[in-house]
Amino acid sequence: MFSRRLSASPVLSRVARRFGWGLADQAMSSVSNAAVSFYVARELGATQFGAFSLAYVTYSFALNASRGLATDPLVVRYSNANPAAWRRATANSTGTALTVGLVAGACALAAAMVLHGTPRLAFLALGLALPGLMLQDSWRYAFFAIGRGGHAFLNDTVWTLSLLPALGLLRVTHHGTVFWFVLAWGAAAAVAACVGAWQARTLPRLASAWTWVSHTRDLGPRYLAENAANSAAGQLRTYGVGIIAGLAAVGYLQAGLLLLGPFMVVLMGISLVTVPEAARVLRRSPRHLELYCLVVAVGLAVMAMAWGAFLLVALPHGLGYLLLGSLWKPAYTLVIPFVLSIMGAGFQVGAAAGLHALGAARRSLRAMIITSAISLAFSLVGAFIGDAAGAVRGGALAAWIGAVLWWWYLRAGLRESAQVPEGTGWWPRHQNGRRVSPAQALRNWRGTGTPQPEGPAARSGQSEAA
Repeated sequence: MFSRRLSASPVLSRVARRFGWGLADQAMSSVSNAAVSFYVARELGATQFGAFSLAYVTYSFALNASRGLATDPLVVRYSNANPAAWRRATANSTGTALTVGLVAGACALAAAMVLHGTPRLAFLALGLALPGLMLQDSWRYAFFAIGRGGHAFLNDTVWTLSLLPALGLLRVTHHGTVFWFVLAWGAAAAVAACVGAWQARTLPRLASAWTWVSHTRDLGPRYLAENAANSAAGQLRTYGVGIIAGLAAVGYLQAGLLLLGPFMVVLMGISLVTVPEAARVLRRSPRHLELYCLVVAVGLAVMAMAWGAFLLVALPHGLGYLLLGSLWKPAYTLVIPFVLSIMGAGFQVGAAAGLHALGAARRSLRAMIITSAISLAFSLVGAFIGDAAGAVRGGALAAWIGAVLWWWYLRAGLRESAQVPEGTGWWPRHQNGRRVSPAQALRNWRGTGTPQPEGPAARSGQSEAA
């Protein structure tokens, strides 16, 4: 028993280190994005900050598309790959992300041609910046897939350090327009993207973008739809609450979300690592995958409770007024339902990690669409009944219903993965015009060097990259 604990200790240490890098990287990424937002808000005023906000929302949609098509399939299929296979897949994946950036950038430039004034300048700069922004983000996920979280943190640090002198130069040279600020933001990301290629010792393959999308067509489009459903539900919820309960209610909701900002950094940082770690657990011991997902879920819920308890104690003792001024009292009443909502979201994250590790893209897409619809409906009904507080309570109830649904789908996915039937979405039905067994399909894919099919049997043959 004692020797077993000793042997488990290095494994737990490596897992803790990878989660730590996820938190550090997300914190650094959030700092760089927040620095630009606050700087633009302070330096340029309401009109140009509004134009920047429109550009940032567009960037967020492009980022969801890039992650869904390029990096989410990479994380699912190559979290246990050997370095050579990871490098080949990363070249294809980052080439796909760069292609998404080029296409989205062209769309932004086209939009700039029909816009006028400040929004035109913002979208013109965004069109030039999007390729570098998409490529830089893809390196982050590629590094976490291979277990090199320190590389991702270093890359985001390069982005932040490149951004600071660029912002200072704009201030000194009096180029105080949204065009130059967005362009500086994108140029700093491009510098970090170039460093990422050096770190990975590989270059993005633009020519392989369609090949990557084709080989991951059972994953990429569904992950893209997942991201779009989640993002759209959030946007519609904000608009709907504003229409039903008024702009003041939206302001209270945003103030409450600001109070949860530090914990959201923790949540997003851990989410960077949950899927790669779930894939490693699936390879080592498939029967422990559900336990791993439960540990992640409970851990996030406990951390959310701890942060909520801190806010409940600290806000009335001066922290609330310091952070939010007169808005702190209405925001304070939303802390408990917000925390309950985040706890439910934590259980969803745990189950989603398992579904993504299994490669059960159909199930995870269904779960995301249903939970997004429930969240939107409950929040709007709650806003109609009880304004901002009702909207948050409705969202909290929806989060826990969604958690139950995600775990139901995870259990179904685990049962299905115990015996992978021939011809399922996890395995190609035919190769070279004839039916093949899963074992033969795996040997064929390995022999050609193309991305391996998903599923437990595929991962069991991959060597772990610690």
